[in-house]
Amino acid sequence: MNTLSTLPSRSKPGLIRSLPMLALALLAYNVALQMGHDFRLPPAQPLWQATLISGAQWSAGWNEVMIASGLALLFIEILKSTRTTQHSTLEHLLSMLVFIIFIVEFLVVAGAGTNVFLLLGLMSLIDVMGGYAISIAVARKDLNIT
Repeated sequence: MNTLSTLPSRSKPGLIRSLPMLALALLAYNVALQMGHDFRLPPAQPLWQATLISGAQWSAGWNEVMIASGLALLFIEILKSTRTTQHSTLEHLLSMLVFIIFIVEFLVVAGAGTNVFLLLGLMSLIDVMGGYAISIAVARKDLNIT
C-alpha cells in the first residue's frame, strides 16, 4: 500500500490560507477595543522609548504597533496575490469582504473612528485594488498576452 497517496494534498489551500491577512489586524483591533484600549488617547506608558542621535526622543505605543503590523500583513497579502491558484477569486472576494467590514465598522462603531483604524482600512483597500491588479498582470504573463 502506498502511504504517499494517503497524505493530504497541499494544492488545496482551504479557508485558513485564503483568509486575508488584514482580517487578523481587524480582529486584533476589535480584541484590543474589547479589552478597553482606547486608540484615540496617547499611550500613558510607551512600549519603546529611545533617544535618537539627533537628541530627539522617540517612543512607540500600541497604535504604532498596530500600524506596523498592518503594513507587514499587507506585504504578505501582496506576495500572496502574485501566485495564481484556483482559489484566487475566493481570496479576492474575502479581501473585499474584509474591506467592507472596515468601512462599516469605521462608520458605525465609535471605537473604530480613529486614525489607526482608518489607516488599517486604507491598507485593506490597497490590498483589494493591488490584488486585482497583480492577479491580472500575472494572468496576462501566464497567457503571454501582450
